[in-house]
Amino acid sequence: MSTRETPAGKACGLRERKKAKTRLAIRRAAYRLFAEQGYEATTVDQIAEAAEVSPSTFFRYFPAKEDVILSDEYDSALVDALAARPADEPVLLSLRHSMTDSLGRVLEADREELFTRIRLSFTDPGIRARAMDEQLRNQDAVAAAVADRTGRDAADLDVRCAAAAIIAVSMTVMRHWVDGGGTEDLTALYDRQLTTLFEGLRL
Repeated sequence: MSTRETPAGKACGLRERKKAKTRLAIRRAAYRLFAEQGYEATTVDQIAEAAEVSPSTFFRYFPAKEDVILSDEYDSALVDALAARPADEPVLLSLRHSMTDSLGRVLEADREELFTRIRLSFTDPGIRARAMDEQLRNQDAVAAAVADRTGRDAADLDVRCAAAAIIAVSMTVMRHWVDGGGTEDLTALYDRQLTTLFEGLRL
């Protein structure tokens, strides 16, 4: 079978790249406006205008303004990083490396945007309320990753508690980083605290 890319495949790839470019443009315009005039003062119409898209296009990518803050590409980066780890590596070690490696790539790509997003998730009442749902979703994603690597059920209480502990440490580290103005090495903070946590977990 030929591995040559078909016209349909090229069109699909181009379409996905254009969508990713538009999504990034909206996100960057939003963060720029948030930094300049504050989150509450920034409207969807202003974000759309700055990103050179229509408000309806904005809503195709983000159901609401707060979704610009709450949704990101970190989850997919984590999944990709975990899949690249050696199959025989202990699950907690794989998770530690995957979380710090993927976070490092996110920091390298958009450190200021990450700082703004995390700060708003802790300080804005509306975002903070919805952030709880996002934390639970992330907890389920970590539990699924642990279950996949260990052959255990994602609903196993040990697995779910381990995932909850990982997310709790993650949120605490992020809050510490933001409270300190984002000056510390976030990846190093993660690595140190996850190592301390994982030394006490048995999976």
